[in-house]
Amino acid sequence: MSMRTLVELLIQHGTLLVFLVTFAARVGLPVPAAPLLVVAGGLAANGELSAPGLLGATLLANLLGDAVWFQAGRAYGHRVLKLLCRISLSPDSCVRQSESMIARWGGSSLLAAKFLPGISVVAAPMAGALGMPWLRFLSFDLAAGALWSGVFLGLGLLLSEQIQQTLDLLANAGIAAAAGLLLIVAVLVLRRWWRRRRFLRDVASPRISVSEAFALIEQGLEPIFVDVRGEAGRAADPRHIPGALSLEQLRIRREQQAALPSDIELVLYCNCPNEVSAAIAANTLASQGYTRARALTGGLEGWARAGRPLAGTAAAAELSAE
Repeated sequence: MSMRTLVELLIQHGTLLVFLVTFAARVGLPVPAAPLLVVAGGLAANGELSAPGLLGATLLANLLGDAVWFQAGRAYGHRVLKLLCRISLSPDSCVRQSESMIARWGGSSLLAAKFLPGISVVAAPMAGALGMPWLRFLSFDLAAGALWSGVFLGLGLLLSEQIQQTLDLLANAGIAAAAGLLLIVAVLVLRRWWRRRRFLRDVASPRISVSEAFALIEQGLEPIFVDVRGEAGRAADPRHIPGALSLEQLRIRREQQAALPSDIELVLYCNCPNEVSAAIAANTLASQGYTRARALTGGLEGWARAGRPLAGTAAAAELSAE
């Protein structure tokens, strides 16, 4: 298929293509939705596509894609974020950043999240996991979708002349141009994959399995469990390992007990993808001399699946029934 044919297909089915690519981006696939919308905006300026049609298509795609993950977040909590991080190739730290944003700014955080790589993908399921009401989510997500669509569509309208010249050049360049575009897309996907792998390598830290951690309790070694989730995460899922401290409580305890041994067993846990928050905290404590700080493999969910004791289950059941 020649590049000219691809350009003609874009003109003939541009609105549908924009809808499909935008929807794919919203559900987490690493596709270039924003650049495509800019190009479509340029074509709309020349009368080859309908600007209102493009705006409606992107709004609908944004709303549908985000609603899928929002409901998944409400139904399955943080567990669904592990799958989403793998699909989108986004670094797992985006989950923690998104949780902080939503806890601090509420629904308005969805507006900013649209323009933040990685976070834009996990914001909707995180809002669901944190219990945001449907009506509040829909109103803010619609506003965020309109802002995002308007920015990139408007950019295309402003740059319509340059975009048209580029499309004409590509159409005349033939197969080589199509191959070049495919190569660029492949490079972008590989770059995101590499960034994710590098991030996971950077936050690598010693792990401890659920069975190993429970064995320490049975042996009377009294490990200190540390819940590294933020306040919003603990509110959304009140379950916790009995006796676990928060990071703030651990800091206070360390200040009050200067003799707290540096080699004490610290078991850190969260319910985030790849235990990334626990791993980061473990690395920080290790740099402060706590050589036996380890992240709990599987986190809180792994502990629960193993049938180990949990506190706060009654409160969690009440939240899930709401």
